[in-house]
Amino acid sequence: MGSSAKGSTEVMIEARGLSKFYGDFAATRDVTFSVPKGQVCAFLGPNGAGKSTTMKMLTGFLAPSQGEAYLAGFNVAKDRIQAAEHLGYLPENGPLYVEMTPEGLLRYMGEVRGLSGDVLASRMAWVSDKCSLAEVWHKPISKLSRGFRQRVGMAHAMLHDPDVLILDEPTSGLDPNQVDGVRELILELAKTKTILLSTHILQEVRAVCSRVVMVNNGRVVFDGPTSDLGQNEVEMEKRFRKLTHSAA
Repeated sequence: MGSSAKGSTEVMIEARGLSKFYGDFAATRDVTFSVPKGQVCAFLGPNGAGKSTTMKMLTGFLAPSQGEAYLAGFNVAKDRIQAAEHLGYLPENGPLYVEMTPEGLLRYMGEVRGLSGDVLASRMAWVSDKCSLAEVWHKPISKLSRGFRQRVGMAHAMLHDPDVLILDEPTSGLDPNQVDGVRELILELAKTKTILLSTHILQEVRAVCSRVVMVNNGRVVFDGPTSDLGQNEVEMEKRFRKLTHSAA
């Protein structure tokens, strides 16, 4: 795979031996996997397993100690701007400019991305509808609940219509109805986009993901179809515990 002049490749997300060291501590070690175009892949692991560190390296927010990351065929370190053009990233508890409104934030972020005029207006209307932001569109983000802030972050990630979405706990803080809405949105987006989804909710994995990559202690311990992890949530939970060496 790797980068090309046009960045064209069927592999849209690729981790090649990603390792991150802090002194003698390895947050991740030789994490290697790839996600093809059009796939929704769950990225699982217990707290502290290296999920967020890996996602930050894949998105260019953190430089790896060893290894390389590619998005849409572009090397994230060497072709940072080109890779970012294809990426929508929702970090866990992602920072927002809380003094701004959702409308103001998304307009500003869209302009930073080079969107303007009717294109920007159309994209803002689309993400507002898909993330159900109409009732808080003109309220300061500082006044919004955690769930609404999460939806603003989701709208930001999708605003420029990227090919690749990397979502870290996208349903965190949402009520059950909102969770169902996000899952339906992910399934809709999956028709045209490649999605890497970090979550602790196995029901969510079964609902929207066709594949699972699992890490534990900074290493990949499982990579395969969701069905291979178990036929129901009870089986999946048992397999998860076994693979991550947790007590039953």
